[in-house]
Amino acid sequence: MAETEEKKVAPAEAGGKAAAEKPAEAETPEEAVTPAEPEKPAEESKEAETPAADEPQKPAEPDWKDLYARLRADFDNFKKRTARDREDTYRFAEADIMRDILPTVDNLALALGNAKDPENEFVKGVQLVYDTFLKALKDHGAEPFDSVGMELDPEKMEAIATLPSDKVEEGKVSNEVKRGWMLRDRLLRAAQVVVSSGKANG
Repeated sequence: MAETEEKKVAPAEAGGKAAAEKPAEAETPEEAVTPAEPEKPAEESKEAETPAADEPQKPAEPDWKDLYARLRADFDNFKKRTARDREDTYRFAEADIMRDILPTVDNLALALGNAKDPENEFVKGVQLVYDTFLKALKDHGAEPFDSVGMELDPEKMEAIATLPSDKVEEGKVSNEVKRGWMLRDRLLRAAQVVVSSGKANG
């Protein structure tokens, strides 16, 4: 009886040992399962590829055609301005020389005006010199202008006196002391004139 009981117990112990030796498979609970991460959309991947704003960017290519046009226009303006300045310098230098000659022309005109015999050989010689001066001045663009009988023009005339006149209206030039001259479109010398104050009283 005791042996049969021992035999019956043995298989149980053997089964228990086998069960103890075999590791138990741990069942993973559903909460512990990590769900698969969803794929990122294409836009997010593109943003990741875009360089950061801190990274230096290449400078834009200049508009060479526009730059060339601007430089050419500036150079053309420079040439025109240089030519104009050179012409003005020449004109001013020419005006200074002519202005120095005008007193000689005035003296010759005064001498001819006071000559008693226009047919005198000496007077004819002075007339020839005077005409030569006038021609030379005219060839260079200088010419006298009339002022007697004209309205007083402050831009071209200098009034040195006011006198009554029976022949000339008030406010107009009655007499010319020194003749005025123009050099092309510019005033070379203002005329010195006497302005009429109207008819004398009495």
